[in-house]
Amino acid sequence: MISRIWHGYTTPENADRYQAIVTGEVIPEILEMKIPGFEKIELFRRARDSDVEFITIMWFRDIEAVRAFTGEDFEQSHVPPRAREVLSRFDERAQHYDIILTRGAV
Repeated sequence: MISRIWHGYTTPENADRYQAIVTGEVIPEILEMKIPGFEKIELFRRARDSDVEFITIMWFRDIEAVRAFTGEDFEQSHVPPRAREVLSRFDERAQHYDIILTRGAV
């Protein structure tokens, strides 16, 4: 299993707008792609001193599934223009990690 992690930052004023774009448009578009090997996507939000940080974590069965989403340059960020308009800055490249362990409550 592969985890694709990406960070984006907005001003506090743009945070709700960015969240609405991601949850109302971007994530549904990704789900509609029906990417073979795509498992799930998670969105995290954290207010910081002067900005708001968002993290998306996508779960894929393997690196080939990531490539089915992004193309051959699988580290390239996927940030639609409407999302870029409200971001202050963002990772140009996503990070990918092998998921070694997941465990729920016992």
